[in-house]
Amino acid sequence: MNKGATTALYLITPQRLDDPVAFAEQLKAALDSGGSDCVQLRLKDVCDDTIRRAADVLRPPTQERDVAFVMNDRPDLARETGCDGVHVGQDDTSYAEARALLGPDAIIGVTCKASRHLAIEAAEAGADYVAFGAFFGSTTKARTVHASPEILDWWSETTNVPCVAIGGITPGNCKPLIAAGADFLAVISAIWDHPVGPELAMAEFKHAIAEAER
Repeated sequence: MNKGATTALYLITPQRLDDPVAFAEQLKAALDSGGSDCVQLRLKDVCDDTIRRAADVLRPPTQERDVAFVMNDRPDLARETGCDGVHVGQDDTSYAEARALLGPDAIIGVTCKASRHLAIEAAEAGADYVAFGAFFGSTTKARTVHASPEILDWWSETTNVPCVAIGGITPGNCKPLIAAGADFLAVISAIWDHPVGPELAMAEFKHAIAEAER
């Protein structure tokens, strides 16, 4: 994941996938619409075998489209299932442990919430990207830290390490995040819960990004 001239989408799966094979069709439709550089498998409160199965189903169509496939929280399972990397939170495996396990070529991103200190620490350690948020109300996390777009502006002026904005982002509210310098917009419900489907959701985001970057 690199900084680019255009903000890209960072797709995160729903926290529960009862049928990964069926979801794979939604994922393919979203990726074939273009505009995404990364997919994160983020399953909560499930067993390791469920995570392995989902990774085995979703990783191939993602990587076949030259999109990075990373796993949330679990560098051990990321390595086992052939993921491109892992995303770790402040309460998960440390960056150093994840890097030691996955090696120098893996993508490792770090949640930094609204902390400049945590972001600087992660970047200096070698993180491939940092994630800030939540910027808006999120349906996936009841308790979270609120972040301001100002931190994205500060980050873009401070370093070349890419940043991901996360938390309740929609085509209707993403403009200030793009203007502030977000390299990636992490999206979940705005894509998968769209009433018409992920293809239209992706199109709406691409239109919003183009409008914001004019």
